[in-house]
Amino acid sequence: MKLSKIYDPREMNSYQFVAATGLVMTIVANLILLFIGKTVENFSALYLCWFVFFGAGTVVNLNSKPSDHDHHHHH
Repeated sequence: MKLSKIYDPREMNSYQFVAATGLVMTIVANLILLFIGKTVENFSALYLCWFVFFGAGTVVNLNSKPSDHDHHHHH
């Protein structure tokens, strides 16, 4: 098992990359909301969604063969 598929963006599949990007954007949005004093109902549910999405992508990535995704890389 290649653990760099979990933390290295170059090794992530599209699901993991989208989830990681979404998590960062959610954190930034949450900070902005805190700064301006606004709240959004159920906003914290986004964190669970991104972690589930990332987890599913990780399972797929760890179980894929190297040739399964040679055609697409994130740089």
